[in-house]
Amino acid sequence: MKNWKTVYKTDKLYQAQIVKDYLQNKDLQPIIVDKKDFAYQLGYYEIVVTVDEVMRAIKLIEDDIKFE
Repeated sequence: MKNWKTVYKTDKLYQAQIVKDYLQNKDLQPIIVDKKDFAYQLGYYEIVVTVDEVMRAIKLIEDDIKFE
């Protein structure tokens, strides 16, 4: 995963899935990385994209996705 960078973190799987789906609809290739501990359910999910897509992904997330 050397050429992949994190663009979003959350502890909620549904939010990670929404962000991933949105970025895919914008022709990016995001991946959800599960960093939660199986036994205790502590941790988070990361959305990662290739280095070439980082700036575009961050801009799309900041401009278009809001969770309250």
